[in-house]
Amino acid sequence: MGAPVYRGNFDASHAERLLWRAGFGPRPGEAAKLAKLGLDGAVHSLLNPGVEKLVGPKPHDSKGRPFAPADAWGHDHCWWLDKMVRTSRPLVERMALVWHDWFATSNAGVGDQGLMIAQNQLFRKHGLGSFEQLLLDVTANPAMLVWLNGTQNTKDAPNENYGREMMELFTLGADRGAYTERDVREQARALTGWTSRWSRRKGEYDFHFDASRHDTGIKTVFRKSGDYAWRDACHLCLSNPKHASFFTQKLWSYFIPVAPDAKTQRALEAAYNGSGRQIKPVLDIVLKHPALHTGPRMTKPPVVHIAGLLRRLNAGVTTDAWAWIGGLSGQQLFYPPNVAGWDDSRWLDTATFRGRWIAVGEILGDRRLDPGKAKEAIDAPTTLKRALAFWNNPELTPATHRQLLRFTQRALHDARTDKWKQVQYPVLVENALRHLIAVSPDLQTA
Repeated sequence: MGAPVYRGNFDASHAERLLWRAGFGPRPGEAAKLAKLGLDGAVHSLLNPGVEKLVGPKPHDSKGRPFAPADAWGHDHCWWLDKMVRTSRPLVERMALVWHDWFATSNAGVGDQGLMIAQNQLFRKHGLGSFEQLLLDVTANPAMLVWLNGTQNTKDAPNENYGREMMELFTLGADRGAYTERDVREQARALTGWTSRWSRRKGEYDFHFDASRHDTGIKTVFRKSGDYAWRDACHLCLSNPKHASFFTQKLWSYFIPVAPDAKTQRALEAAYNGSGRQIKPVLDIVLKHPALHTGPRMTKPPVVHIAGLLRRLNAGVTTDAWAWIGGLSGQQLFYPPNVAGWDDSRWLDTATFRGRWIAVGEILGDRRLDPGKAKEAIDAPTTLKRALAFWNNPELTPATHRQLLRFTQRALHDARTDKWKQVQYPVLVENALRHLIAVSPDLQTA
């Protein structure tokens, strides 16, 4: 028996949740268009998106200059945010974000935006393909070699950093009985040999495997012995009996906030193992599962929230302020806090919410209505209706709608006795409503 599949009504609201979970939210009309495909067709279109076509205005910094993601501070963040906003392949881009968190590498340790961009392209290339190939490529990736000391790992002085994290965070999980401290030490030996040197001809560092730095002795990993090298280290982890359960549970957690039931877990592992460790068959189960479509809501990561709001307005990335605003919100791209990635239990706290508030203010910016140009008084329901229309009429819960209407009525109450206020206040309140809608629980979650 396979995993459960959602068979209920699949309308625009369901399609919108799917686009938020498997992308960055819908552009105007996109959810309704996707809903017409039905669930199977919608998921198929996300998993098989075709050639990328960037949609919308070209990005630029605050001075109108193109972004230089490999060179200028913050331009790496803005470059990727733009791809999230304009992509025609939302799931590919969302998976690049998943892998950035999974194999969390920070430029704070790498110190080279060009290497980070190259790693990001790797995530995009293999995001829906083979996890085995992804792991191999990440292991030999220059940014990762710098980040977890791969170039310092030699036969004379083995460095355990990457070998440990490859097991604990990337393939097997901690405290699951999958490996021992001896396995970590032996894996470190298997991973020896990588180095880098400055190439005058290329004008950059040349990362390569140097056999003279590699430990050719016999290593014992997971009670198996052999003359293992770096590729063997990857394959040993992937063939560990604990790997499939770790991989499927972790991937599931990026899309659904409750753990899979036993039947679903068996189906996820069967799909993964039966496909030769392909990512796409697992995602197919996840994106069609009832738990995604009828289960609890998930808090949107800050960059997903920002990208989605820009997509709702068909707006572009037109300032490099998004880098520091991302940091205030708790998620500056290319700078995860540590090798374990971002802590999604802290996406909304008293510190990071301020960043989200500022982010919405940046989006509204010159889109705010001018009170000086107001011509007529507007009642509370109409004011709220206009504010919702600005955001392309997002679906709100009755509770949120009531609170917004109550705020509007109370804010306009004082204007009843003053003719000037009757004209000015509705515009001021509508601007406030646009902001409040964007930071409401309904827009912060999906």
